[in-house]
Formats: sequence, C-alpha cells, structure tokens
Amino acid sequence: MSIFEKQVPAVDGTLVELSEYRGQVLLVVNTASRCSYSRQFAGLQQLHDRYRQQGFSVLGFPCNQFNAKEPDESAEVKRYCEANFGVTFPLFGKIDVRGPSAHPLFRELTEQAPFRGYDMENAEGEWMERFLREKYPEIYEGDGVKWNFTKFLIGRDGRVRDRFETPADSLILAPAIERLL
Repeated sequence: MSIFEKQVPAVDGTLVELSEYRGQVLLVVNTASRCSYSRQFAGLQQLHDRYRQQGFSVLGFPCNQFNAKEPDESAEVKRYCEANFGVTFPLFGKIDVRGPSAHPLFRELTEQAPFRGYDMENAEGEWMERFLREKYPEIYEGDGVKWNFTKFLIGRDGRVRDRFETPADSLILAPAIERLL
C-alpha cells in the first residue's frame, strides 16, 4: 500500500492528506526535540534544503514514546524546533509510532520495512543495541520503531525503499536519496 493513502494530524489537529506529497521522495522521521539525537535535526534540514528542488521532503512526526523526550504540545514542539534547530521541513502533530496505539502510517512503514538490526561496525549502533537490549528489551523485540529518529525513505510511488535506524546520520542517507531522485 502507498503511504499517499494515509491521513496524518497537522500541528493544529486537523488532518493532512499525504496524497499532497504524491510523486515526491520522502524521508519520514519520528522526532523528539529533547532527545540527545535531536542534533540530527540539522542534518535532516540540510537534506531537505539540498534536495527540495528535485522533489524531496523530510516529514517529521514528533513522538513522546521514548523516555518522554517530546513532552510539549504539537504547536510548542514546532515553535521549539524552528527556533532551536532551524527546522523548516514539515512537522506534524504528535503521534505514537509503536505499540497498539501506533498511528496507521507507522504501522504501514514498519510492515513494509521490518527492523534489520543496528550497524554493529558503528560505535553508536553497538551502543544503541546494547542500550535497548539491557534497558528496553520489549522495545528491541519485533519490527516496530525502536527509538527516536528512525527514518523511512519513501519512493515517488509511496512505498518504503529503505529504513535507517536512530544512529544513521544525513551523510549515510544522501546516496540512497540521490538514487531515488
């Protein structure tokens, strides 16, 4: 199924049709502005700026499911991300991305792109795997989103083409994005 058939909440609570992005290459990311990985906002913004004219967009979905790192309401999250990280790519309303209350968009994304593990040749990947296995084994199990800043690369047809786990930064994503553009 294409993600372009889904609706997602806007910051103001109204629904947005993802069909508005039909034909674009997208990077769908669950974000958290108070997470230590929030440093990735800069790289995500750079990707958005670099490839926007070629039909690419980053779509951010704030989520408070991982250590409560997104405690504010959606409008405040948007203001905070604009002011502190220079975010101009679309940020949507807060949603759940895993478990029984997961938004249908993220259920679809994880069905299309199951969890394949962390890059164990990368120190951050090793740390993330150890952290989840020791502290949150229930999160590590299965194919659901594991933590903030999991990234799903979507082709112009609305299907997931790749999944990048939390430690993956923009340098790793650029070649995959370029292949789809």
